Amino acid sequence: MNRQKQPLEITCQEVWRELTNYMEGDVSTEMRERIAQHLGACAHCRAVYDGSRNVVQLLGNGKTFELPVGFSRRLYDRLQAEVKPGQRPSSAE
Repeated sequence: MNRQKQPLEITCQEVWRELTNYMEGDVSTEMRERIAQHLGACAHCRAVYDGSRNVVQLLGNGKTFELPVGFSRRLYDRLQAEVKPGQRPSSAE
């Protein structure tokens, strides 16, 4: 009987903790397989991975751009207006 060894399952938290190392190729072969298998099955982690990879590519390509003057203040004011008085923004945990 010729059974291939299947990589052990990995949790979302483990994937998130190792994501940068995974993108940089700094994980063991076993961990790479575990993460790849998880990303293939978990849409949420795949979205986190894709988003992280996109940020790295945008920041690494040297084509950054300046935000318009006052952008941060307008964004902050708009976000504050979206939160009802006395309501705290929900945490993304």
